[in-house]
Amino acid sequence: MDAVTYPKGEVVEFLNKAVISLRVPSDAKPLSDDFNLKWTPMLVVLDWNGKEHQRTVGFLPPEELIPSVLLGIAKTHFDLDQFGDAIKVLDRILSDYAGSSAAPEAVFLKGVCGYKNTHNPTPLKEAYEKLQATFPASEWTKRALPYRLLP
Repeated sequence: MDAVTYPKGEVVEFLNKAVISLRVPSDAKPLSDDFNLKWTPMLVVLDWNGKEHQRTVGFLPPEELIPSVLLGIAKTHFDLDQFGDAIKVLDRILSDYAGSSAAPEAVFLKGVCGYKNTHNPTPLKEAYEKLQATFPASEWTKRALPYRLLP
């Protein structure tokens, strides 16, 4: 990723603004053991307490790295019951990176966040409908399949 992804200005600017980046070689003890780093590149999104919320293994091109990290940020908000903040990040993925591999999961998670935030099942059904229309073969569409039965 050093040769292709990290040198891109957009990636550098995003990482500098959105996260605190730390590069750890897979054999750097004790961090490599603490975070089970077995292969590089591996991106691990942690919260301020060091709890992991997302892990991505392998090369990501520039157009996939940013939405992947954004998805990790959204999952952090979700795990901390900050559903409104998660929805804002997910909306960014869906508007700026709609063609990324993170987009189907972002649609699914946005539906779940909408439900958790309001206890109204409508966002779940809307998530399924959007997934079915936009990403019919996605695993996230399959996971949302029960939501089609909601009123």
